[in-house]
Amino acid sequence: MPHPTIVTVVLDWGTTSFRAYLVDEQARVLDTHESENGVQHVPKGEHAAVLSRAVQVWREKYGKLDIVAAGMIGSRNGWKEMPYAPAPATVADIAAASETIRLPDGDTITFIPGLMDPAAYPYPDVMRGEETQLIGFGLADEMTVVLPGTHSKWARVGEGRIERFRTFVTGEVFATLSNHSFLAKAANASADHTSAAFAEGVALAFADSEKAGGLLTRLFAVRTGWLAGKVDTKEIRSRLSGLIVGWEFAEAHTGGWFEKGEVISVVGDDDLVAVYEKVAQLCGLGLRPAPADAAIRGALAVAAIARTTSSQHD
Repeated sequence: MPHPTIVTVVLDWGTTSFRAYLVDEQARVLDTHESENGVQHVPKGEHAAVLSRAVQVWREKYGKLDIVAAGMIGSRNGWKEMPYAPAPATVADIAAASETIRLPDGDTITFIPGLMDPAAYPYPDVMRGEETQLIGFGLADEMTVVLPGTHSKWARVGEGRIERFRTFVTGEVFATLSNHSFLAKAANASADHTSAAFAEGVALAFADSEKAGGLLTRLFAVRTGWLAGKVDTKEIRSRLSGLIVGWEFAEAHTGGWFEKGEVISVVGDDDLVAVYEKVAQLCGLGLRPAPADAAIRGALAVAAIARTTSSQHD
């Protein structure tokens, strides 16, 4: 007999990895399953079989499963390409663009769409997966929310809507420069965001002297500081990280995403949250705490509305 507990499976099915979370009605994680079956490793047409095997133990215990999927699994290279809902968008708007289908093993899966900001210049900006983090954080209060990652997002939320957002390719730039550029051979230690070198990198990003130049000039200064004997090789990645993340904040400030003294929030579930919170503090910003499980809570909120709407139409 199926277990009486009502459960939902929330998928974090990204490009390189697969994660499934079994959660109860209070969004508490009961169990997890992880593998390297990321989107890029699963041939077209095989996603349902991969998913079925991954959750088989849970199906045997709880019966047919309700599954919700957001992120890259709904991209052009994923299982089912989902549209981008346009911002400004409410939870109901995103739920209306979701799609629920029944799988061969009897489970149902709800695909959540991505989000598009048509007002971005020069082309519409997009996100997949971060919209669930924003919904799980909460959309009631007018404020800026930062979602750090390979492609970081800055979003403005309020009055029950995701109003607008912008992408910064910070993580990818740092990874490329620290591992494959002219700085890689000299650097011999990982980045430490608690170090003085990291803070000095942030300060360099905000230096307003005309002598400092733009980002490209400041990046080379990390190397010339080492050549001049002013920067130790153990400090290179820390200084580089501070400069690049600091530059993201500097661009965001110029773009009107925050003013000094305001309160923002950093939403995520990994070490990058602490890094971005450190830079925010160095920039004179206050911080509103965010739940680490925002993505799960957001996915559940969208799926609940989507399934209710779907059942009304059946």
